[in-house]
Amino acid sequence: MEAKKRGRPIEKNPKNIRLDIRITKEELEILDAYCQRKDIKRPQGLRDGIKALENL
Repeated sequence: MEAKKRGRPIEKNPKNIRLDIRITKEELEILDAYCQRKDIKRPQGLRDGIKALENL
């Protein structure tokens, strides 16, 4: 019988890179408005913006 593994399962695409950025108050208001419309958190809003750059 195989022993059960502990902890969270390993992700295929882990989010292990951290970015610390500085933004203006106006940029934060834009991000927060977007996140509120989409009902998402700030990190996901930033990921959405980065993915949008891929299609340019």
